[in-house]
Amino acid sequence: MKSKISVTFTISIAVLSLLISCTTEKSNWPQFRGPENNMIAIGENLPEAWNDSLNIKWTHPLTGAGWSSPIVYGDKIFITSAVLIEKAPEEEQQQQIPPVQPVQGNNQTGQQAPPPPPPAEDSSYMKEVWSWELTCVDLNTGAELWKQVAHTGNPRIKKHAGSTYACETPVTNGKYVYAYFGMTGIFCYDMTGKLIWEKDLGAFKTLNGWGTGSSPVLYQNMVYIQCDNEENSFLIALDANTGDEKWKVAREEKTTYSTPVIWKNKNRTELVTTGKTARSYDPATGKLLWQLGMEGTMSIPSPVYDNENIYLGNSGGRESKGALYAVKAGAEGDITPPDSGLVSNGVKWTLREAGISNPSPLLYNGQLYLLSGRGGELQCVDAATGTQVYHEKIDKVGACWATPWVHNNKLYFFDEKGMTQVIQTGNEFKVLSQNSLKDKFWSSVAITGNKYIFRGVEKLFCVGK
Repeated sequence: MKSKISVTFTISIAVLSLLISCTTEKSNWPQFRGPENNMIAIGENLPEAWNDSLNIKWTHPLTGAGWSSPIVYGDKIFITSAVLIEKAPEEEQQQQIPPVQPVQGNNQTGQQAPPPPPPAEDSSYMKEVWSWELTCVDLNTGAELWKQVAHTGNPRIKKHAGSTYACETPVTNGKYVYAYFGMTGIFCYDMTGKLIWEKDLGAFKTLNGWGTGSSPVLYQNMVYIQCDNEENSFLIALDANTGDEKWKVAREEKTTYSTPVIWKNKNRTELVTTGKTARSYDPATGKLLWQLGMEGTMSIPSPVYDNENIYLGNSGGRESKGALYAVKAGAEGDITPPDSGLVSNGVKWTLREAGISNPSPLLYNGQLYLLSGRGGELQCVDAATGTQVYHEKIDKVGACWATPWVHNNKLYFFDEKGMTQVIQTGNEFKVLSQNSLKDKFWSSVAITGNKYIFRGVEKLFCVGK
């Protein structure tokens, strides 16, 4: 396979969601078929059924918290976590509770009472002490091989109460592993846990103090980071060996969570990002190639692609379900369809109100599968035309944050309760079976040739025959 997939989670409107990060460096991680940036498992001995007593090879207890997903290289698993070392003092927390404000209205003199002042910003998080950690686990035994503390100190930004300070998934090229902790910095280690370099990219406020989530991407000896926030958004390329800045471009975006992708198409190689505007850059220089104004509420899911088109969109909300776009290889300039149209010189088709959600789409055999974040809805869309093949609802499915995957022509996805649905791929919708694990799951699965690695809140699970 040409590319390795890794995944991570982030916050949006009090929910967490999946983002995809990829590297096209050579690796010995052959479980995916490219180049669609998809999770297409090609291992021959992967189990099709599992539960807490069936096909569990080992479990590894977890400390700290993290919505980042595990990644696997060779016989090593890498996970990131943030561990709360010291809570904020009780008196500090109580000071953040705003006093009850009087009801606005006329006072005794008949004059309009002034509006109440805005509530004080909660800064109690600044008194907490956290430890940001990268852990290496043996794939065959589940034993911890090493753990490195990247940083210990006070958080520099606030996070959502349901989020963590380790939402970004690490990435590796087999020589180094890169652990990015958002506004805490990026840390490069060798495969034995030796720190090679670290870099502080700054700390900036995020939307509603929800935190960060976009994961790093590796390509041709450069590490790319999309840092969109409320104050100073940018896309940066770092030398993978030294951490030195290669180029940096400002972005007219506010907080986003989607991870960029490297799109190798029939014309060239592009670095594609999403936001209120999707943009493509030259990976070598940061030059803007094309841009597309998009609908939707939050930039959460990452694009998927083939040799001729890239398929992208923003997560929808109550007022807008979000649109899905197919952008053609070779696009140039502003390709936003004019007058709210559906096509342009660069846009092949637009599916309005596609319902694209927090999990990233999956592209398989010419069909796109869109999984809802809530409600168990699954859509199948023809990738060539953008027409809907089916839209079905699966009963008793909890919230879904992880991206689906395909193995042996079957689509798999799991909800936060650990229930995996197995769905027939193709034009006919059919639920084939379910598998379950007991834990809470927001991180996406890592897949080797014959094992699944699931990250729960309490444990890391290795599932295999």
